[in-house]
Amino acid sequence: MIIGIIGSGAMGAGIAQVVATAGHTVRLLDQNTQALQRAGQSIQNNLNKLAEKGKLTVEAAAEVFNRLHLTEDIGTFNDCGLVLEAIVEDLGVKQQLFREVEMLVAEDCILASNTSSLSIASIAAACQKPERFVGIHFFNPAPLMQLVEVIPAVQTRPGLAEQVRDLVQSWGKLPVLTKDTPGFIVNRVARPFYGEAIRILEEGIADIATIDCAMTELGGFRMGPFALMDFIGHDVNYRVTESVFTSFFFDPRYKPSFTQKRLFEAGYYGRKSGRGFYNYAEGAVQPEPTRDEALSRRILNRVLAMLINEAVDALALNVASKQDLELAMTKGVNYPKGLLAWADELGLPAVLTTLDELYDEYHEDRYRASALLRRMVRQNQTFFQQETVAHG
Repeated sequence: MIIGIIGSGAMGAGIAQVVATAGHTVRLLDQNTQALQRAGQSIQNNLNKLAEKGKLTVEAAAEVFNRLHLTEDIGTFNDCGLVLEAIVEDLGVKQQLFREVEMLVAEDCILASNTSSLSIASIAAACQKPERFVGIHFFNPAPLMQLVEVIPAVQTRPGLAEQVRDLVQSWGKLPVLTKDTPGFIVNRVARPFYGEAIRILEEGIADIATIDCAMTELGGFRMGPFALMDFIGHDVNYRVTESVFTSFFFDPRYKPSFTQKRLFEAGYYGRKSGRGFYNYAEGAVQPEPTRDEALSRRILNRVLAMLINEAVDALALNVASKQDLELAMTKGVNYPKGLLAWADELGLPAVLTTLDELYDEYHEDRYRASALLRRMVRQNQTFFQQETVAHG
């Protein structure tokens, strides 16, 4: 199958590298000549590095690059079996693009979007044949990140999502199937990692260094929430939170914070701008965490209970299967454990108690426990079979 990719930014170029490496002829399209040349150079550099490390032979790297065709002419997409866009997150722009693409490609060509925040149904609605439309959401950087979310729209024909999932798997990726709901799996379930950490900061319970330390040293997360938000950039992270909040009809569980909004408004985007929650200027002294076991445990339990509740609710609403929810959080955002397995480990009653105590304290809807969690505690159930230890 020949694959067309539209948009040669970091995501588009990364996806092009993935599919070319998997053996497909790839047409990478961008109207911006310089951006296209930069993408080609970047892919070539990546392939050379892989060859230097011995992960690809020099010949294989050259073959992969030869399968890549840079183009500014959308007319060259007429023989593509799949066309995937990775352009600006703007619904009108994406819809207009697919109206043009649909006029050029064959009737059986699959159309796909790499959107992380827009509804797949709304993009598909611009097409004359929306039944061939699907979401294929990669994570940045696409060549390194294993997870890919595959999202059928309400219009997608039965069986297409599974066909696309198998195709993505053949590219050496780990695909998960998810419902077309705001944030899909990862950007929905991960919201409390940021939101609840900021809430703990705003209440003066602990500072950023202490919260980050609790989540990494005690929780085993690779990065603390504040370091991670600074790494992603508040221009991206805040916008995603705001988009998820709006898309969920202003459900208070996803409510953005003024603390992050002010950083965003000030242009303090994090590492990329030299300042965010932390100061990245040369010679800046980083704050030291307070090492207090009881405080760290309290921080971790609160954030973890909120994350688990989000995963349980996604399961309750059939957003994805148990297995796909676990895979998404461990491979999409590198969580140390799947949240449902973690819930089993902590004990569902303990998680429910944490949530109910928060709800009793605040009387805010953001702390409402999922009905599924409550039901499972009542029926003494776990998400996965607990192995019984035989005592000899």
